[in-house]
Amino acid sequence: MRSISALALLALALTASPASAQEGTDVPLGIALEGFAYPHPVKYLPLSRDHEAQRLAYMDVAPTGNANGRTVFLLHGRNFPSSYWEPVIRALAEGGYRVVVPDQLGFGKSSKPVKPFTFDRMAAETVALADSLGLQRFDVVAHSMGGMLGVRMARNYPQRVNALVLEAPIGLEDYRFTVPPVSDDLLLTREGELTADAYRKQLMTSYSLSLPASAIEPFVQIRERVKGSGEYPRWLRSFVQSYQAIWGQPVVHEIPLVKAPTLFVMGANDRNAPGKPFAPPELRAGMGDNTAHARALAARMPNGRAEVIANVGHLVHMEATDMFNGLVLDFLDRN
Repeated sequence: MRSISALALLALALTASPASAQEGTDVPLGIALEGFAYPHPVKYLPLSRDHEAQRLAYMDVAPTGNANGRTVFLLHGRNFPSSYWEPVIRALAEGGYRVVVPDQLGFGKSSKPVKPFTFDRMAAETVALADSLGLQRFDVVAHSMGGMLGVRMARNYPQRVNALVLEAPIGLEDYRFTVPPVSDDLLLTREGELTADAYRKQLMTSYSLSLPASAIEPFVQIRERVKGSGEYPRWLRSFVQSYQAIWGQPVVHEIPLVKAPTLFVMGANDRNAPGKPFAPPELRAGMGDNTAHARALAARMPNGRAEVIANVGHLVHMEATDMFNGLVLDFLDRN
């Protein structure tokens, strides 16, 4: 499923800056990933949230193939910086698309707000970025938690979203039906105690990845190095708020109402479901039937379709890069 060239691109995208690489992986990172290089220049949009000044980081990549006049927004998942999109950025740019790749507030190189997150607010901030770039209409490709955001954007701003690709999205079920509320304090304790080994195992097993562990090591190292920042407690509080948004703000009930053409691209092995460890054992086993959920939801949409890729898990664009890119380009070109 994977090509050597795709893995090489991924390694490039996730490599720390030369200075940091020379000093070693134990060198602390700032909570805005200062010292960690992205594959394209990073710009910043000034914003305000909860009466605090914020900066939304983003990459804006021009087409390298024959420009078709269209722009794609790539929306990342909860555990990943937007740099992991590099193999997709390259394919879309070669296909003639302009590619805008934000780090949502709370993630990557963006500021870290600590008050409750809402997908409505995140959608408004992403549209504010589009406004600042003079983009009235655009396509959206969204992974994992980004899929929940992509759905909310398509619902709140239907006149702006031309087509929607949901890569292994979470939120295909209402987690409130199976997972009890969890306090911020408990989440802060659990996340704060998570070791590198435990986080590595969590990514590999929860996401049912077909990748070697070395492919996700940069994500593990980012998290470990951020622990050395004096602002790490703020990073942790911000990260916890994103879980509460995922649990408390379901989008599954809205998905059938999305009017934009929508493509689900699912990994057949992916049974990821946020909050599963907190669910009662008798309910836990039934969580995360994501392929079945995607097919059922697509059938209820005005213009939905689900594609399932065998033998891969939650990181489809890394595990089956060429197949993923081919499906996305074909879908976008047709819509």
